[in-house]
Amino acid sequence: MNSKTTGIWFALAVVLFAFIFVFETYFRPQPNLPSPVLAGLRSPAVTSVQVLPNGAFEICAERTNNSWILTKPITYPAQPAAVETLLATLQKLTSFKISAAELRSHENPDAEFGFDNPQSTLIITAGSQRWQLKVGNRTAPGDQVYLRVIGVEGIFVADAGWLKYLPRSADDWRSTALVDARQADFDSIILTNNAKNGSTVGAPLVIEFHRDATNGLWLMTRPLQARANGARITDALQHLLAANASQFVTDDSKADLSAYGLQPADLDLWLGHGTNFTTGIYFGKSPANDSTQVYAKREGWSAVLAVPRSALAEWRGTVNDFRDTNLVELTAPVAEIKVTAGTNSFALERQGTNGWTIPGEDFPVDTSSVQEFIAAIANLHIAEFVGDVVTPADLPTYGLNAPQRTVTLYSAVGDTNAVIAQLLFGTNQDDKVFVKRTDEDFIYAVTAEDFSMVDEADWEFRDRSIWNFAQNDVTQLTLRQNGRTCVLIHNGTNQWSLAPGSQGMIVPPAVEETVYRLGKLNAEHWLGCDITDPWTYGFNTNNLQITIELKNGEKKSLDFGGELRLPEGQTALAATTLDGVRWAFIFPPAVYQLVASFLTIPPPPGNNP
Repeated sequence: MNSKTTGIWFALAVVLFAFIFVFETYFRPQPNLPSPVLAGLRSPAVTSVQVLPNGAFEICAERTNNSWILTKPITYPAQPAAVETLLATLQKLTSFKISAAELRSHENPDAEFGFDNPQSTLIITAGSQRWQLKVGNRTAPGDQVYLRVIGVEGIFVADAGWLKYLPRSADDWRSTALVDARQADFDSIILTNNAKNGSTVGAPLVIEFHRDATNGLWLMTRPLQARANGARITDALQHLLAANASQFVTDDSKADLSAYGLQPADLDLWLGHGTNFTTGIYFGKSPANDSTQVYAKREGWSAVLAVPRSALAEWRGTVNDFRDTNLVELTAPVAEIKVTAGTNSFALERQGTNGWTIPGEDFPVDTSSVQEFIAAIANLHIAEFVGDVVTPADLPTYGLNAPQRTVTLYSAVGDTNAVIAQLLFGTNQDDKVFVKRTDEDFIYAVTAEDFSMVDEADWEFRDRSIWNFAQNDVTQLTLRQNGRTCVLIHNGTNQWSLAPGSQGMIVPPAVEETVYRLGKLNAEHWLGCDITDPWTYGFNTNNLQITIELKNGEKKSLDFGGELRLPEGQTALAATTLDGVRWAFIFPPAVYQLVASFLTIPPPPGNNP
């Protein structure tokens, strides 16, 4: 090939390349890519949404103070989630577009695509911006819909799935909630119900509550100053917040409210913050055909609703139904306890994180017993509200002028100003004990069973560990029972034998296990200290006595008294000497079963009962 021909071919290639570049850059038609239907729409900026369904009333929702309110066809709170979901969907909605040029080939595009009689028309406003969207016909398969945005050329073809968020009536967007959940942190309540105030015949009962900002506890401030039942109020509020209208009965602002039991109402609730009561709800009677529902009306709105009666159950009751039935609310950890029972007084003081001591006593204190005592005080349940107006002259009637027991709890050791609670326990009467808090004028009653859990002596808090030794340190056991004696010699691990003169049968491994358990013995519960009347506990010379001899020459003894049955099993009372003092206690049932099986002496032949 000569150079002239090569030059011609090269020139042609350059021209072809230039043609392709210019065509691709300037003349190739752009592809029809999805584009936003409502360009520039930002859901948080929208202030109003109007929906005009074909053949139905206009629906309009406006954003006010960060809340959505229906303004057409009725005025009523809207469901924020329903409105926001529609706006969020429209913000993301994209579609392919039929251009204005393509529409010129259609004789009557408005009729063909359904815009002369649209399914719905939306008008969305965000400040100075405004979008008007017409919803036309669906495409032949039905999964897409034609849309026209006024002021924008062409027609959009979008996925039809978003149409499910369009309301057809105001009820689709109307809030069914009785209370706006965003205002749920109420700290003030006024309740008026049909439980009549006994002091005023026929007068409705008005009860007012406020929640203390410091400790979060609910207080009753009307008709009397008292601690309120916080658990009941919390549950009642939760059920109220969860309640929804099951039916909108009427929106007529001129409706006869007395026909629904709403004028006067059967029960009124006002909820607020401090002295600002923002939410009022009235509850009336039940529909004639459904006793599980009641009529209701929200203050400021004309609609009458039907709501489940169960949502109101905890709001009905008398004053005492809303009072705190816990005698004590522990608002701080207990650091010191003082108990006075007649002429006997003692104190318990916290040491470190979990330790406790009794000033003036040498024995160790059982931490679990102290915790059980504190729990017993915290769990004292008011069985009866005895008197609300009590004067000093009334105290002798209840034995409270000279209490049989006084319990004071402090949050700091030695600080008389750090009182958490002080309780005065008075007379026992009809299986109940009268009690008074020194910071209140009321008199209550607790059950005698609950009161029995409140210990009255310092020795009851002694560490329950009796002793601690290893079975390998034991040289022999001496058993005495029914006038007979039996000695068991320890010859080594799991090796036991009867001493000369002793008779009976022994199971060495079982004896070994029983002695091991005895070496870790703990009292189930203390019964008495420095006892001088053993017969009251069933101790006598015929009952089992065990003497344990150790390698160091020390001897430990146990006397067994009357038997008793606990939920954990059969056991007995027992006594031993600790630090020179005679102590009576309940023997642990599990260990007692071993003792009764392997360390007892049967009665002589012929003496069996």
